[in-house]
Amino acid sequence: MASKRIVSATRFIPAPPATIFDLLADPRKHSTFDGSGSVVKVRKGPERLSLGATFSMDMKLGLAYFVSNKVVAFEENKCIAWHHIAQFVWRYDLVEVPGGTQVTESFNYDKPWAFTVELSHKVEHNQRDMEKTLERIETIVTA
Repeated sequence: MASKRIVSATRFIPAPPATIFDLLADPRKHSTFDGSGSVVKVRKGPERLSLGATFSMDMKLGLAYFVSNKVVAFEENKCIAWHHIAQFVWRYDLVEVPGGTQVTESFNYDKPWAFTVELSHKVEHNQRDMEKTLERIETIVTA
């Protein structure tokens, strides 16, 4: 049965998967392409993510806070995903297509405690924020 609690956005980006993946795999760059405006900066983490790597980010969503993440999927130039303590997963899938890459960003919050996300009303903005994120990624990698 498919998850009911997944939000995603897809965009064609005229750049090779490796260029996009390098950006996604560098936690120091996440604030540059975050379309939600909530990622402030990396607090701690490696220069390049890998499967099982952990990293933490300073965040701001009304109030300042930080979140620790663990990379749970990592396939070079194809997919990267991480989750925080609540195990909600942010994922990027890259598919090489003629002239560039089709990039899909998704947020899977299909857990019994997802009501916490729904109460915040943030999910209603995720689609728009993901579209902004993908647009920013395109701007960065095609500059």
